Amino acid sequence: MEIKSHLLPALRLTLVCLVFFCGFYTLIVWSVAQLAPNQGKGLVITQNERTYYVNVGQAFTADEYFWSRPSAVDYDAAGAGGSNLGPSNPAHLAEVEQRIRYFLEHNPGLDRSQVPSDLVTASGSGLDPHISVEGARVQVKRIARLRKVPEETLRQLVDQYTEAPLLGLFGTARVHVLKINLALQNL
Repeated sequence: MEIKSHLLPALRLTLVCLVFFCGFYTLIVWSVAQLAPNQGKGLVITQNERTYYVNVGQAFTADEYFWSRPSAVDYDAAGAGGSNLGPSNPAHLAEVEQRIRYFLEHNPGLDRSQVPSDLVTASGSGLDPHISVEGARVQVKRIARLRKVPEETLRQLVDQYTEAPLLGLFGTARVHVLKINLALQNL
């Protein structure tokens, strides 16, 4: 009798949760996604017969482009995640040090203290499509030299593609790397 008084409510709760989370909750999330742009399938940009996903970071590493933030998962949305290494982990510190040296090699004239942290550390998801405004501005000189474009033109481009924090409150101003690089191609 004691088992029956505990087992039946547990089975009922399990059944209710199963129906709710596998049925109703899934239907609610799907319905809300249908109201989102592109019906929850992600935002895309098509340019020069090529399709890019806006909400997933892209690997831009050529010197004539704005570089993306490093990715611990090589920008693979199927395996999103960070490196899970702490800031004091020797392997993580060595990797960040290597990225700083590489960045300074490709951006001569910069001091180590001028390298924004987001350009040498991966985001938690490994898919972040944004860099800081400072991360974009620090790359202007290199890109202007290689593309033979006035630095002022690129600074204006950075200002044009700077996104404000969500609702003016959440997060910081940032630059969408894909969008600014596509605009850079059209200069």
